[in-house]
Amino acid sequence: MNTFELKKKIGLNVFTVDMVKPLLALEYKQPLIKINAMINKGDLLQLKRGVYAFNSDYRDYPLNLIAVANILHKPSYVSFEYALSNYGLIPERVYSVTSATSYKSWEYSTEIGKFSYTRVSSKVYSLGLEWKYDKRDGGYLIATVEKALCDTIYKDARTKKLEKHEIFDYLENDLRIEWSDLKKLDTTLMWKISMAYSSSLLQKITAAIAKRKKDG
Repeated sequence: MNTFELKKKIGLNVFTVDMVKPLLALEYKQPLIKINAMINKGDLLQLKRGVYAFNSDYRDYPLNLIAVANILHKPSYVSFEYALSNYGLIPERVYSVTSATSYKSWEYSTEIGKFSYTRVSSKVYSLGLEWKYDKRDGGYLIATVEKALCDTIYKDARTKKLEKHEIFDYLENDLRIEWSDLKKLDTTLMWKISMAYSSSLLQKITAAIAKRKKDG
């Protein structure tokens, strides 16, 4: 089985060893040796032990870095600055794919990019997530806009001494989020997340956004 045949059978750009071993076992007694040969040839990129990507010659569509991030470190969902940038809330391009995990914080530097994972409490983890699916990438998890914002604020050291009158200066000037985007946020969901975080600051920010929306 050559690399093109393997790609056709798997259909995905990124896959795990458990996905490919049964296919290779039909022709090879030691599938891992075949995988290593493909890596040495340059057909496959090893993102970490047990997770691989076809090189650009074998991809018929771009890599979905959000789906890749989910596979690299489990359990996890894409959040923080990368999710905010993906939604268009912050203008800066984010070069590291940032995720939250209920396991342990970690970082990976791979040939396709950098991936960072920040641990969040299990009480917070499952709130405000979106499950997306397509035939090319399978299923993957990303934070809602509200969850990504709450995650970002909670981990931001600049917010530790943030006063009530500084909230919108922080949101609009430090994070550079437009009010036109802030007023679309679901403050009910943000309140649930802030309660799960047990964060008085997130509660104040949520209340401030809700009040400004109400006041028009």
